[in-house]
Amino acid sequence: MTIRSPHLAETLTGTTGDPGARPARTDVDPERLQRSAAPRRPGSGWALAGLISGVAGIGAIAASMAVSAVYDPALGGDPEKINEALGEMAPQILTFHVLGMVSAVLMIVFAAGLLRRLRAGTGPDSLVPTIATAGVFGTALVMVIGTALDTEFVFGAGTDEVVPESAVFFNHWIGTVPWCWGLLGLAGVALFAAARHGDLPRWIGLVGLLGGGLTLLLGISPLQYMAGMTGPVGLVVIALGFLLGDRAHRAAG
Repeated sequence: MTIRSPHLAETLTGTTGDPGARPARTDVDPERLQRSAAPRRPGSGWALAGLISGVAGIGAIAASMAVSAVYDPALGGDPEKINEALGEMAPQILTFHVLGMVSAVLMIVFAAGLLRRLRAGTGPDSLVPTIATAGVFGTALVMVIGTALDTEFVFGAGTDEVVPESAVFFNHWIGTVPWCWGLLGLAGVALFAAARHGDLPRWIGLVGLLGGGLTLLLGISPLQYMAGMTGPVGLVVIALGFLLGDRAHRAAG
């Protein structure tokens, strides 16, 4: 608990200036109270989480591309052959699942830090922090949903436990759903709006507009899965920007 009032701190610790005064509380460390009351500089751990999330996202997209049985023309669209081929791709499916979930979890941490950072600049009445955070959070949720069927198929594909047509659907699922990073583009555009008002470095705003705008447009288009090619890369660049190029804000804090 942070104690802002010096009078309240004196009451708890007994440091009222009167040598004969008896402390009302003997279990409170005055030095600890002073440390907790001192303002803390904002850290950069959330930006590092965003960087790792973006790298993991790139890996997840690459792993899902490796699960390509349903797109293999040599299999001729045969569900039974596709199911058998998927059974040999368990390592790729498992890699996709782990990297996708790591990306999603760390993306939540990045979203929380981004909300705090933008509120510090734009103020409580701006919609920019909420829009940016919603875009990142929504993308994390899509990643969780994109990996949701892995448990059912990672070790079941290629066996009699899986209906071949279901395996075909699963392969289409992980080849499309976790690629839908369009909402992250909305966050990038929101960063541009913040930079226009001087709340962020200008170059971060420009990167957010270009990369985020492209990702958002791809997400809106019928080729929305293509946002999975630009979204993770944009997250890496933006996270690096906050990690290495936002030191003035952290120093001021």
